[in-house]
Amino acid sequence: MNSMHPIGKVSKNFLEKVILSKLGATRPEILSNPRYGTDTGAIKISEKKIMVFCTDPISIIPSLGLIDSGWLSAHMLANDFVTSGLSPEYATLNFNLPPKITNEDFKIYWDSLIKEFNNLEISVVSGHTGRYIGCDYSIIGAGTIMGIGKEEHYIDTSMARTGDSIIITKGIAIEATSILAKSFPNIIAEKIGKSIVTKAQNTFHDCAVIQDASIASSIGVRDNGVTTMHDATEGGLYGGLTELASASSKGLQIEKNNIPLSNEAEKICTLFGLDPYTTLSSGTIIITVKPEKEIELINTLKSKGIISSIIGKVTSQTEGCYLKEEGTKKPLNASNKDQYWEAFWSAYKQGWT
Repeated sequence: MNSMHPIGKVSKNFLEKVILSKLGATRPEILSNPRYGTDTGAIKISEKKIMVFCTDPISIIPSLGLIDSGWLSAHMLANDFVTSGLSPEYATLNFNLPPKITNEDFKIYWDSLIKEFNNLEISVVSGHTGRYIGCDYSIIGAGTIMGIGKEEHYIDTSMARTGDSIIITKGIAIEATSILAKSFPNIIAEKIGKSIVTKAQNTFHDCAVIQDASIASSIGVRDNGVTTMHDATEGGLYGGLTELASASSKGLQIEKNNIPLSNEAEKICTLFGLDPYTTLSSGTIIITVKPEKEIELINTLKSKGIISSIIGKVTSQTEGCYLKEEGTKKPLNASNKDQYWEAFWSAYKQGWT
């Protein structure tokens, strides 16, 4: 795909220089301003209550289908929110639809999204829907999720502390490989085997993290346990770790051999020219937790059928972010752009199925 600029999130430098430097009026009730690496914002609405917000794109991926696209949109919106430690309650949705989408197709997508909102107990409270020239798949708009809770239950990625253990749930590259397996099953089966396709497709619903986050919060937050949670989306695990370190002004020591990478994720990423450590990884929550609570967290997640792994620890900012692998130590490199969308659209345009 030809573009003057890289596809995906803008750079940290652009975000901070152009956007974060100008955020409108200053208000005393704002508790958490936007910053690089933080997905949620919060305002104080009473002595003990706050309202939390987060915003994300929503999409229809033609090769994924309308029903799965609706499910994915609902959970991509909820995923970032639940890392705040609170429960999602309200949504506003903006749809800038391509002119070619039919009413019947949009209804299928909408019904799937709303089915998941019902399951997640999220109510749509406002929005906008229209068809416009210049709009196309896959990004068809954006949504904002909101929820109200106690300030003491709220966490964000600025709260990691030196000495915290770093735990991730499930594995890495779940989102990228499951969508690719659903979108291009025939070529993957031909190149690396039908069993790989089936295994990867079966992880699609693992992209949801609301259960992971709810369980993590249940052991306690802040001084009582979990200090931050971050959904490893665009940029993958390494991107998410770098964002967390930046938001908290901390360093990280990561044991690469402790990072779980499934056989199907590794093989599919190789086929599509992706680095599994830096590509879409929704379904993987990065959690920092007080070291005395790490075993309780792992065991509590395991009791609900969610595997997790200790992959490192939070260090001081002066120590920097680095990987340890088989006795060697090197900088944690998340500077490369996530190549997922280029790989996806290249395969789509080639007629892969």
